[in-house]
Amino acid sequence: MSTQQVPSTDEERLAQLGYQQELHRRLSGFSNFAVSFSIISILAGAITSYGIAMNAGGPLAITLGWLFVGVMVTFVALAMAEVCSAYPTAGALYWWAAALAKRNKAAWAWFIGWFNFLGEVAVTAAIDFGAAITTSAFLSLTFDMEVTKLRTFLIFLVIIIVHGLLNTFGVNLVRLLSDVSAWWHLVGVAVIVIVLAVVPDQHKPISEVFFEVKNETGFTFGGAAFYAVLVGLLMAQYTYTGYDASAHVAEETHDAARAAPRGIVMSVVVSVIAGFFLLTAITWAIQDYDAERTTELALPPAQIFIDAAGHNLGTFLLFICMVAQWFCGMASVTANSRMSYAFARDGALPGSRLWKQVNPRTGTPTNSIWLCVTLSTLLVVPSLVNTTAYAAATSIAVIGLYVAYVGPVFLRRMLGAEFQVGPWNLGKWSAPIGWIAIVWVGIICVLFILPVAGPITASNFNYTIFAVAVVLAFATIWWFASARKWFTGPKQNVIEKAAHGEQTMPTAE
Repeated sequence: MSTQQVPSTDEERLAQLGYQQELHRRLSGFSNFAVSFSIISILAGAITSYGIAMNAGGPLAITLGWLFVGVMVTFVALAMAEVCSAYPTAGALYWWAAALAKRNKAAWAWFIGWFNFLGEVAVTAAIDFGAAITTSAFLSLTFDMEVTKLRTFLIFLVIIIVHGLLNTFGVNLVRLLSDVSAWWHLVGVAVIVIVLAVVPDQHKPISEVFFEVKNETGFTFGGAAFYAVLVGLLMAQYTYTGYDASAHVAEETHDAARAAPRGIVMSVVVSVIAGFFLLTAITWAIQDYDAERTTELALPPAQIFIDAAGHNLGTFLLFICMVAQWFCGMASVTANSRMSYAFARDGALPGSRLWKQVNPRTGTPTNSIWLCVTLSTLLVVPSLVNTTAYAAATSIAVIGLYVAYVGPVFLRRMLGAEFQVGPWNLGKWSAPIGWIAIVWVGIICVLFILPVAGPITASNFNYTIFAVAVVLAFATIWWFASARKWFTGPKQNVIEKAAHGEQTMPTAE
């Protein structure tokens, strides 16, 4: 990986990209990493979606599948990080698309932005709904509360409203909680791994931990077991989302051209390693596969903890996961609101004038925060009826985010040598890494719109394709009917402020 000299301060570089410093720049490199690491949250995604892989693929999909997907996602993260270093702005993915496209810049920015917006809203919904599932299981174990769809939804509402409030209070609180979250995850994983390795009287054979295949999807056609393994990769692929947060908070990060790309890559790499130990330990500790897969707690890892370590110690392990998931959701709302703020700053959201406002006291886009909270809540409403709503929300998040992730990477490859690298770049490895990332995203976009359970009924139908199609249709219709006439891509607020006679000198925080 090569480096080059950065000729300007963060504020001057941002001004070169066309923006006045408005958000408070108070995040360190570690805090930038912590935000993305918290959103990936192996104690959230890998725990709440563990049951998906137990049904589809089994231990093979859970352990070796995690490693395989982790390697592919690392390629995506590396390719994204190189672009981030060149353009460290909160607009991130859609801004990069506008900068890199040779033709139809505004159209590329528009559609990449809408996919990113869809993915951010869906991942926030899935994270906080997953946190509600875990919290419900915890309350069931500690207070004997019956787990129902309505109660889980109400707990979700409490969680996401609290996350909105915490983000409203300012970036200093977000920074503190994100730093605590990173250490909570690392120490928490170590505690869970040690307990599950030492305490249980018996363990699953190691050969089964890595190579056993399970197919509880209901499909029985030839090759159904292989299909189940592929569907089960959703657990890992969904967990590895949200690391674009390091790019979205670049305007709040010191030495952003280096720290933000490092945050993107390291959040993935650390998650791959720590997550592998975590998932191996949980799978190794399985006592009764079918009973734990179908537990009334609606969260298989919770039952595994209880069966392997006893009620009290198992409940404590679940508590570690629950707190981590609350941290994860808070960081997701942070990233979601920054993307929405940047997209609105460029006039691309309905009501942009409202969503682009920054609270002068806290330096946060307060209105965008609550827009994201509201939309994420609407996406979770089907959970009151549809039993596969959580899997669908995870699939929507994966497709929306990864299309946005790889769009700028594709455009960067088309630009070739014309691309001006930043201080953090891949050198000669840029092309092969970029193309591997592009091919992988194409594969998962097809994979995760496929049915996850059979026989297909109204209650288990995977509505991912419809959610993605609705947003794509909305963005397409709006583009051709109106937006193409006035949306010119990212707007430079330095120019706008100068036109109104406002101060445009860089301001450090």
